[in-house]
Amino acid sequence: MRADVITAPVAGAWRYVVADTVTMVKRNVIRLSREPDVLLFSVVSPIMFVVLFAYVFGGVIEVSEAAGGYREYLVAGVFAQTAVSATPYTGAALVEDMRRGIIDRFRTLPMAPGAVLIGRTTSDVVINVVGLAVMSLAGLVVGWRVRGSWLDAMAAFALLVVFAYAVSWVMALIGLLVRTAEAFHGASLLLVFPLTFVANTYIPVRELPTILRVVAEWNPVSALTQAIRVLFGNIDPATASQAWPMQHPVAATLLWAALLLAISVPAAVRLYARSLSR
Repeated sequence: MRADVITAPVAGAWRYVVADTVTMVKRNVIRLSREPDVLLFSVVSPIMFVVLFAYVFGGVIEVSEAAGGYREYLVAGVFAQTAVSATPYTGAALVEDMRRGIIDRFRTLPMAPGAVLIGRTTSDVVINVVGLAVMSLAGLVVGWRVRGSWLDAMAAFALLVVFAYAVSWVMALIGLLVRTAEAFHGASLLLVFPLTFVANTYIPVRELPTILRVVAEWNPVSALTQAIRVLFGNIDPATASQAWPMQHPVAATLLWAALLLAISVPAAVRLYARSLSR
């Protein structure tokens, strides 16, 4: 870290942190624009899930037509999965930067250590926004509609971005802990797969066995999905659960996001700074 960051007043030190973070965000966005395959997969994946689940499960799972039927019930789940499934790119990019020695170069520069991680996670919001935009268009094509107010709809999209940002910090922490891209992809799959499928993303939790139902009710992705359904006006009262996260999904989602950030941000920054001091 540059000496003036350490000796300057707190306000001045934070100015340098913000400036370094903005520089890292610009670097990562430029890099992303040169990797169109990443954006392509973020576009294709939500379309594939919407089409497959809408037409495969659409006639099997019963959801009240008053709530828009299964297709509207489904889209909120795909929104949640799209937001969470895009987050491993954060850790994968960190692993790749470490493999290529780019992180070592950053460590030799007079910059705030946290700027690398904050810039990485912030710039990856772009992938989530692109995926959610495409997801919205795909949902409209298969019959999804916003039945609540547009203000609530904007709140739902903001909640998706906030939660995805929190999970991206978890992925950054995992990326700093592992040494190879293969190890990271295995670790991220073990995290993302159960989070997105042992949940209310595609089926009502009432359809699950007792143990899995309890897990799904307290799954943070279930809270996120339920919150989105409520804000979009796509909720079916018959699928409601009495568990606290399902009755207060917006508050539960914000609490989960705050908890993930409170744990992963200081841990990731400390791990990065520790390697910096070696």
